Amino acid sequence: MRWTVLYARSRHLPAAFAALVACPAGIRLLAGGDWALPHALLALTAAIAVAAIGLSGQDPDLDRTAALPWRPRRFVHLLSVGVAAAGAVLVVQLGAVPVSLILRDAAGLLGLAGLAATIAGGQFGWTLPVGWCAVALFVPRDGTTAAGVAAWVLQPVGAGVAMWTAVVLAVAGTASYTVFGARR
Repeated sequence: MRWTVLYARSRHLPAAFAALVACPAGIRLLAGGDWALPHALLALTAAIAVAAIGLSGQDPDLDRTAALPWRPRRFVHLLSVGVAAAGAVLVVQLGAVPVSLILRDAAGLLGLAGLAATIAGGQFGWTLPVGWCAVALFVPRDGTTAAGVAAWVLQPVGAGVAMWTAVVLAVAGTASYTVFGARR
């Protein structure tokens, strides 16, 4: 039990959790009664981004000396970020956006955070989710597969290309972060 407290403190989990809860709540207050998909996407992206910063510790050499294997911890950490972010958005959105859409987007954005942490380091875990969402807002809705992949976070529930994009990103990001960890 003691190692979990040390792990949480080394990853700034208490502060990340507070920010993760504050982002959707603040966006809900700003949106007022006009909550829609862009608000949910912004809240979800912000929640995952602030929590993804803690995907690596401050001392890589110290992390390597752990007696317990890191892969299960990394998997649980990444999964808990996604569950907490999706849960926070689901609580504040009051059913305005379908639950399946929130879960799909949370899984894909979480995979992007895992990929960013693996490629660039844990402190940059926020970059791919924020960057992809920023680009997706400006992708023309022309019905092509490329546009569907680029703007998968804004696609409706039944869009197959959005679901497959989210699944591929979730699996690739979770697997890479779990196996390799954050870049040192």
